[in-house]
Amino acid sequence: MITINHIVKRYEDAVVLNNITTTIPKGGLTSIIGPNGAGKSTLLSIIGRLLLPDEGNVIVGDMDVALTKSDQLAKYLSILRQENQINSRLTVEELVGFGRYPYSKGRLTRDDYEKITQSMAFLNLLDLRYRYLDELSGGQRQRAYVAMVLCQDTDYLLLDEPLNNLDMKHAVVMMKLLRRAADELGKTIILVIHDINFASVYSDYILAMKKGKLCYQGTSAQIMRSDILEVIFDTPLSIKQIDDQLIAMYYH
Repeated sequence: MITINHIVKRYEDAVVLNNITTTIPKGGLTSIIGPNGAGKSTLLSIIGRLLLPDEGNVIVGDMDVALTKSDQLAKYLSILRQENQINSRLTVEELVGFGRYPYSKGRLTRDDYEKITQSMAFLNLLDLRYRYLDELSGGQRQRAYVAMVLCQDTDYLLLDEPLNNLDMKHAVVMMKLLRRAADELGKTIILVIHDINFASVYSDYILAMKKGKLCYQGTSAQIMRSDILEVIFDTPLSIKQIDDQLIAMYYH
């Protein structure tokens, strides 16, 4: 599991994360929800050591994230940032192959290529393996990035807004693939997500943040309540049960 102990992060005089303490269970899919500026991406970046906290620490398994050697950490935890600056003239296969770097150091073996092929197959990318990234649609490119993280073959996958720039169809496809990765591959997936209904339908556990604080946490059934979500998002809404799923209605 991931244990987050009293995390504080400041930018100049602004407190972005204010004493965050929680435990994220191993296995399944955990979503971090909240309005813009809640600190969701900052928390994910600290868990993945893209940022260091000003106070507190994060423990993954028995490793202190900030103190563990990069090579070792990269075999247990992988992260996909919201914005990825990667050469668009890479092929899908070359991009996915970056996920093997902690093991191959750039010299891919037969086993590495097998992992690359498996990851592309899981994300339905085999027919695009030799296509360049700038020749792909937004949905195809996003699947390629997720395949790269999956190819790193870590127990923990951190994904910052994996549904960014995806239309309704491709967002559903992506969430189903992530659910499969958790269920069939035994991965622990933690994602920052804006759509609370996707979080409700596909998540095992939800962290709800606002203004740098972790306000609520629990299962989908525990979090998908109008009194909780109205506090988090400052907007009136109601919760409807549709086919055993709890759906937030906030368009009225």
